[in-house]
Amino acid sequence: MRHQKKNIKLGRTKAPRKALLRSLAESLVLHDGIVTTQAKAKALRTVVEPLVTKAKKNRPIDKELINAVLYTGKAVKRLVEEIAPRYKDRQGGYTRIIKLGNRPSDGAPKVKIEFV
Repeated sequence: MRHQKKNIKLGRTKAPRKALLRSLAESLVLHDGIVTTQAKAKALRTVVEPLVTKAKKNRPIDKELINAVLYTGKAVKRLVEEIAPRYKDRQGGYTRIIKLGNRPSDGAPKVKIEFV
């Protein structure tokens, strides 16, 4: 049964939603912070946090799993070699979401998601 299995849909079907989250995850890894809508940031957090946990373990199978999510080797290398060692003593909560107000055009709440 699927009880309480939350999935943020973002007004997209599965494939475009997966592509969007992969793209946002790669941008976050490469730039350490991005500005997006609140719903996308909350969905992105569910993708990025497990990636950082896998990168901390630094096993070959974990690198393959990270490679399956991120598009470029540059992002994978940066995650494993630069970002993951920062959080070796941290058990979770690698990202923070900072509210920036609403977007003028449509009133969507904008936030900045960044690594702690």
